[in-house]
Amino acid sequence: MHEVQRVPHRAERYERPVDLAEALELLTEHGADARVLAGGSDLLLEMQRLVRTDFSVLVDITGIAGLNTITQVEDRIEIGPLVTHNQAVASSIITGDALPLAQACWEVGSPQLRNRATIAGNVVTASPANDTISALWALDAAVELTSMRGARTVRLREFYTGVRQTVMEPDELLTKITFEPMSAEATGIFVKLGLRRAQAISVVHAAIIVTRNEDIVTGAAIAVGSVAPTIVSAPAAEAALVGHRLDATTIATAAQAAVSGVSPIDDIRATADYRSDGVRIVMERGLHAIAIGAERSQWPDQPVLLGPGAGMLNGAGAVGAVIPGDTIAMRVNGATVSGATKPDETLLDWLRKEGLTGSKEGCAEGECGACTVWLDGAAVMSCLVTAPAAAGSQVVTIEGLATTPDDLHPVQQAFIDHGAVQCGFCIPGILMAAGRLLEDDNDPTRDDVTRALSGNLCRCTGYYKIIDAVMDAAGSVS
Repeated sequence: MHEVQRVPHRAERYERPVDLAEALELLTEHGADARVLAGGSDLLLEMQRLVRTDFSVLVDITGIAGLNTITQVEDRIEIGPLVTHNQAVASSIITGDALPLAQACWEVGSPQLRNRATIAGNVVTASPANDTISALWALDAAVELTSMRGARTVRLREFYTGVRQTVMEPDELLTKITFEPMSAEATGIFVKLGLRRAQAISVVHAAIIVTRNEDIVTGAAIAVGSVAPTIVSAPAAEAALVGHRLDATTIATAAQAAVSGVSPIDDIRATADYRSDGVRIVMERGLHAIAIGAERSQWPDQPVLLGPGAGMLNGAGAVGAVIPGDTIAMRVNGATVSGATKPDETLLDWLRKEGLTGSKEGCAEGECGACTVWLDGAAVMSCLVTAPAAAGSQVVTIEGLATTPDDLHPVQQAFIDHGAVQCGFCIPGILMAAGRLLEDDNDPTRDDVTRALSGNLCRCTGYYKIIDAVMDAAGSVS
């Protein structure tokens, strides 16, 4: 039986604390029976796939003020637990002083996922394939874990105990990620090998930071991911770099040392031998880019975010608690819609139950984009947002994209004119992603359009007419 056909694990209660103290009280009260909900993109899938079945209470922290900030305090950069990947991509602090982390965030999923998924969630999920962990590892980051017993700081390199296992206690909340900004003498890069250009889980990735003085390497920090049960350092490769110029011989030696220092895993995405080759390739590419000063060569001048606020999670907390059968309300396409819900019901299921059936479920795991809607202005996958978390928010679905049935949105008209409309199953989500792009930028490049639609799959045919239609509609949106 496929995962989407199974009966998922169900939560019995949803709690949305208004401040940190209340959140910690809930975690203390419920202990291991509670799970923290932020973006939810990992947790909802784990519930669907029965990976996490040992809890009954969701504690949604998105209504807590002050947890969604990126700041620099003295000599440390601080990232709050609600900071999304797109927020980091848009941050001058991260792109300026922690480029490998920005690049890792840019490689996560799609624009819709990056508008919800948090860096802290990536860290806590503890998968060795999670991109941002390696970047933070190379930056020698630490996490602050807070409970009613107090706060403690743990180096990220000491945080993991195995696959999806950490030192966190059930009553603890990750309240901060901190690290020093890269020095003026340091250069860093994140390199990923995946099975496709977007929406890809890493086969191998590496975060590399090299410090040089007059072209001689004086220090190196390398983290390799998706090759072992946890993220791993590459001390032999680091040692092979120090004291040498970053030339072809040094790069080849360091890359081979990285290969020799890991015992890659076999899994569905790649064999151990393939991963060994992958480690060598990503190391050589990353070090070569650093050597020629091309570490930023593929970084976009204006990253496509699909929404204002760079996907910032800042829910006002419209509901305090939900049990099955409770009623929630939100503004959908300009009108108030209310209806009964469940603690873990997805926004997609709730909308369709309330008669808004334009948004489709194509995969139920954030892979296809058919369920794309705008949540408080940001494009999101509604199959990976809980309905209670959206209570009180502004939602736009495909039914609300046009002003009236006779006054189509420019991108809808362009799809008709170019014959870009296919079966209608995937098209609503594609239109919502394209419409959001044109709201943000009425003069996108073709590459911008491709990136904007990277989270949307069309199963009927190719994408040329779709991209042509979006380009034609550009400039028509005021």
